[in-house]
Amino acid sequence: MKAEMRGTSTTIPLQNSSLFNNPQSSLAGALQGCIGSLDGACLEKLLLHCASALENNDVTLAQQVMWVLNNLASSNGDPNQRLTSWFLRALISKASRVCPNATNFHGSSNLERRLMSVTELAGYVDLIPWHRFGFCASNSAIYKAIEGQTKVHILDFSITHCMQWPTLIDAIAKRPEGPPTLRISVPSWRPQVPPFLNVSSEEVGQRLAIFARFREVPFEFHVVEDLNYDTFLSQLSPSTLQLRDDEALVVNCQNWLRYLHDDEQIKGAISSRDIFLDRVKDLNPCIVTIVDEDCDLGNSSTLTSRIATCFNYLWIPFDTLETFLPKDSRQRLDYEADIGHKIENIIGFEGNQRIERLESCNKFSQRMENSGFISVPFSEETIKEVKSLLDEHASGWGMKKEENDMLVLTWKGHNSVYATSWVIIPPHMDMRIHE
Repeated sequence: MKAEMRGTSTTIPLQNSSLFNNPQSSLAGALQGCIGSLDGACLEKLLLHCASALENNDVTLAQQVMWVLNNLASSNGDPNQRLTSWFLRALISKASRVCPNATNFHGSSNLERRLMSVTELAGYVDLIPWHRFGFCASNSAIYKAIEGQTKVHILDFSITHCMQWPTLIDAIAKRPEGPPTLRISVPSWRPQVPPFLNVSSEEVGQRLAIFARFREVPFEFHVVEDLNYDTFLSQLSPSTLQLRDDEALVVNCQNWLRYLHDDEQIKGAISSRDIFLDRVKDLNPCIVTIVDEDCDLGNSSTLTSRIATCFNYLWIPFDTLETFLPKDSRQRLDYEADIGHKIENIIGFEGNQRIERLESCNKFSQRMENSGFISVPFSEETIKEVKSLLDEHASGWGMKKEENDMLVLTWKGHNSVYATSWVIIPPHMDMRIHE
């Protein structure tokens, strides 16, 4: 991911550009080796230099680096430039809070919330396999887990407004023994992150019901009103969820668990993620499917470490969009703006306001095992289905199977999204593990 950079027009006036010609200045040191070869590595170096200046409350140096970055970044440039433009915006937002009275930065940090129609959302998730990969792997694992079941209840914790389920409904409609009765429950609370939909969860459920009726699948949809942000973990119980003894329970998490706070590094605190998994275990599901982005942005990360990790991860969607969409494509700009929303939160905020707290697949695998779950290997049929899906997209997409039974979506060999499936460790096996 190295691309030659070209300068763009300055839109953010920052002070004293003549300092960049001083070989003794800190900025000159940061630029050493970059002039004439302004690629992704150089842009990352400048971003890190700016972050370090902010961490040290060096407002003047931060402004100087931003002046340089603003001449290199462009929302209509190559992937590196486009990505950098969003990091620059996030750093300006960060600086305005760190040093509100000592800066002359200009620019708004308020990103507009773009509301999509259901049709637009379908195109959004189809654009690249970022979401469809997880849908495909999870649905295949769920289909296998509910074989022979006549009643199925899915608890869906996701950010994509049930876009996963038409494919599963279609698959179970074709079961030789006939479809089961399917019930899907979603919490009333949803993290305030893209994609945003212009209809309610209830209307999404109505549309799913129409499709299920068309496919002759008995169907129910339920929005659990008691599962709001303040009471979510305490209300995750069989009574609140209206569980029924004759149903096979499925718990599905798609790009969602990262929004539960992980406070385990605070002395005496218990991670909300661990509490959630304990609650899920008590519900006795037949399978738990979990999909998320394979990136580590934990609690202890400094601003510089978050930038380094984030920059070297989020270039993936920017790079893949370059392969098939024009630079001025509205669809591309909108998709990148949603990634910018994520960057803004990761870089611009701290504490409880920073809700994007990704956990790598290896760390999460260990968390699941510690919570009493064991991974379930994906079948060869699942792997075949995922490969068929990837064949519909650019050749840079691939998939690999990790030793811990995870499937990982890759772009040009770099991990992007992982998919996992889990069951509760049987009591006899649990005893052996803890010996």
